Amino acid sequence: MVDALVTLIVVLACLGALGALAAARVVKQYERGVVFRLGRLRSDIRGPGFTMIAPMVDRLQKVNMQIVTMPVPAQEGITRDNVTVRVDAVVYFKVVDPAEALIAVEDYRFAVSQMAQTSLRSIIGKSDLDDLLSNREKLNQGLELMIDSPAVGWGVHIDRVEIKDVSLPETMKRSMARQAEADRERRARVINADAELQASHKLAEAAAQMADTPSALQLRLLQTVMAVAAEKNSTLVLPIPVELLRFLERGAQEIPAAAQMAARTEGDAEGGAPAAGPATAPEPEAAPAQRAQPARQTMPTLTEREPEPRAVDR
Repeated sequence: MVDALVTLIVVLACLGALGALAAARVVKQYERGVVFRLGRLRSDIRGPGFTMIAPMVDRLQKVNMQIVTMPVPAQEGITRDNVTVRVDAVVYFKVVDPAEALIAVEDYRFAVSQMAQTSLRSIIGKSDLDDLLSNREKLNQGLELMIDSPAVGWGVHIDRVEIKDVSLPETMKRSMARQAEADRERRARVINADAELQASHKLAEAAAQMADTPSALQLRLLQTVMAVAAEKNSTLVLPIPVELLRFLERGAQEIPAAAQMAARTEGDAEGGAPAAGPATAPEPEAAPAQRAQPARQTMPTLTEREPEPRAVDR
């Protein structure tokens, strides 16, 4: 009798230990436990730590409360300005109501993924290409609102949505490159024309200043010559004005005339006839010798090419 009682106690103890092990559950810090008793939801949500349930009666399901990063597959669509693009995005969401996430929808992850894809296609069709490329912040907010509206009923909160990449066709890329190049060239031409206009105003002011002082032109010419001559690998060709040669030749011819006038003035002062200068005296002896010499063809000077009448007082 005693042996049977001891055996019964041992069996009951083992059954109790097995029941305790079957009823014991551990919920992690980032999880919440939802208990279903005979298929019916219990109102109490089990927090993190050790908890007990009724074996064979209760069923505990754990729900992850962390932020989930879900990539959205690339969606191909046509924008409002008839451009075919491929856009992919990423969705950040988390569960805020574990009971609704298990009851309201069969699989909240799959539901959020499908809603993100359809919303992304809708955003592509409502937007222009320029908005997809430059105004992504506004599109992200609109996409977040479109996904978050139905997700609220599933116990899921959409934290944020980001458009990752926009893929364009190669023809569109080349067209955009040509457009950008043409725009840069247009701006360069406008800047160059503006610079030419400002330079022309400054040159006009400089010309007005140099017109009052002609020597400034000569100084400017010398400065230009010095600037060009600084380059050792350049050949400098300096043209001499014809007026300068005429001025030098005229000065050389006026010197003997001045000497003859001075001699004539001295002869008049002494009361005699004016002495003939050596330049006007004939030299008959040298005439035959000059005739004997062969005539040489000389190149006409600038004054012979363009004779200029002048009067000399004798």
